[in-house]
Amino acid sequence: MSLLDAARAVRENAYAPYSHFKVGAAVRSKTGMIYVGCNVENVAYPEGTCAEAGAIAAMVAAGETELIEVCVIADSPHPVSPCGGCRQKLAEFGRGDVPVRLATVDGPEAMTTISDLLPGAFDQSHMERA
Repeated sequence: MSLLDAARAVRENAYAPYSHFKVGAAVRSKTGMIYVGCNVENVAYPEGTCAEAGAIAAMVAAGETELIEVCVIADSPHPVSPCGGCRQKLAEFGRGDVPVRLATVDGPEAMTTISDLLPGAFDQSHMERA
């Protein structure tokens, strides 16, 4: 199964009774495994979970900590970019050159990288003192 197919399939499981905006995400780990996530809303906004965060959590729960490819899909007229928090989460587990495929259910897509999504990312080097 391709990363896009995995993201498309899990999108159908999204719990979005309030926004009706279903999002699916899939990440490929360094070992080649695919992990998926979908958005899960909560009536107590903003207590929901983004699709990207769910996919990353599944990867970490499986014992992996490095992703090498990302795909996000939504029913939108143009590709939807991850939110700021998810951009930081992607940067935590993937290198800057990791490809990020942003897709729509109708076909339009965009390609980017983690670095392009989050220039100047806060990282571990900011925690070190000289």
